[in-house]
Amino acid sequence: MNALDSFPDDVFAPLGKAFARVTPEIDAVETARILSVGNGVAQVVGFTDLHSEELVRFSNGVMGLAWSLKPNKIGIVVLGSTNGLKPGDRLRRTGRIAEVPIGAALLGRIVDALGRPIDGGDKIDADGHLPVERPAPPIMHRDPVEVPLQTGIKAIDAAIPVGRGQRELIVGDRQTGKTAIAVDAILNQKDTGVISIYCAIGQRASAVARVVENLRDADALKRTVVIAAGGDDAPGLQFMAPYAATTMAEHFMAEGRDVLIVYDDLTRHARAYRELSLLLRRPPGREAYPGDIFYIHSRLLERATHLREEHGGGSLTALPVIETQAQNISAFIPTNLISITDGQIYLSPDLFEKGHLPAIDIGASVSRVGGKAQLPTFRAVAGNLRLSYSQFEELESFARFGTQLDDETRRKLTRGQRVRAVLTQKEHDHFTVPEQIAVLLAATEGLLDHIDPGDVAKAEAKLRRLVRDDLPDLTPDLAAGEPLSDQARQSLIDAMTRALEKEEGDGDA
Repeated sequence: MNALDSFPDDVFAPLGKAFARVTPEIDAVETARILSVGNGVAQVVGFTDLHSEELVRFSNGVMGLAWSLKPNKIGIVVLGSTNGLKPGDRLRRTGRIAEVPIGAALLGRIVDALGRPIDGGDKIDADGHLPVERPAPPIMHRDPVEVPLQTGIKAIDAAIPVGRGQRELIVGDRQTGKTAIAVDAILNQKDTGVISIYCAIGQRASAVARVVENLRDADALKRTVVIAAGGDDAPGLQFMAPYAATTMAEHFMAEGRDVLIVYDDLTRHARAYRELSLLLRRPPGREAYPGDIFYIHSRLLERATHLREEHGGGSLTALPVIETQAQNISAFIPTNLISITDGQIYLSPDLFEKGHLPAIDIGASVSRVGGKAQLPTFRAVAGNLRLSYSQFEELESFARFGTQLDDETRRKLTRGQRVRAVLTQKEHDHFTVPEQIAVLLAATEGLLDHIDPGDVAKAEAKLRRLVRDDLPDLTPDLAAGEPLSDQARQSLIDAMTRALEKEEGDGDA
């Protein structure tokens, strides 16, 4: 007799009813196997219906990106370490195109190129996900760039204005202060409502940590998203990082917000793409870069714009950073990016070595948006600053060879030296709009001509205190950027003259 026969029927009846309610389902998952694996890429066979840029998952949990679809094999960009992967290992489709989380929960967080937190914090409660690769807004959805994005840096705001929705390239040799300018632009958005995104590509972990610390010290991290794909990360993550960062920024732009995004830097991004392309056996071209190297940056930077009100009204301002070698601004990647962007801020190593910081070469820098994105007061005060400063530099170089200078030449040299001293600025020392206008007006009107260039910084501090504390009626008009009337302009000049004379008298006493 079977032992189960001794159990009453009412014991098995509930189980039978439960089994009757179960509907068997078959989950079909398409898999493949690794044919070969290299530094950051894998060749696989076995997929029959894989989509371009679809995410795949290897047996060890590492994600990959379908990139090179060929009839006999498929090239997969590995978004992680290839250690532990070997020929014969299995991988499977996820059915998802590469996407990243979006939403306000990202603010204050440090994430990787897939939007995964790497700051040790909690899981990100995102509002949703959007594809990494998205088409740029159509031309008819865009509005003109007319609202300035103040950086707090006098040399930029006065001579190379940047507008909200503009793409302004920061270019220069190594160790000339490119990242410092970009970070200062982020820090200066504290009270403007602008959301900032800092995308580090191929940077050392210590350099990224230093930027994060600066943001945290200035209480700017809470309105900033940091996307980090370091030099030790897989080249696939470095390539994907700027597109992921732009997708996160576009979500805020669609909500009507103004966003500033920094790509630091696109030189390393281009090298990561070159590495992946060569490993996948794509034909090399000039300097071993593949033929579509221009396209990877153009489709990225074309996503920066100012939207019309009916399409959200937000803006995305891009500050891509690019590195040159031996001041060769005509190299392949720099010239590509110069042709894509709306101007460039060029940092000269010669000025850096002389201590003229920030080392911005005004003559070689340009903003193609120009005065359209500059406050009217700036145009009135510093409208001819670029031309006059370039003429001063040319005159200074010729004056070194002559001993006899007429009075007019001496006056121009004296004025130019004071203007150069005024354009010198310490890192993280941001000037408000009223402070910049007052200092620039003092320099261009000759109020600083009698002051030694080494003492200009002290005079600047006096003028900043004057505008901040002693001119309450005039400061709001300066902050709004409205053109000053002749009477208001003369009142400001008189007040600054008295302040500088008092400073000089105090010094003599």
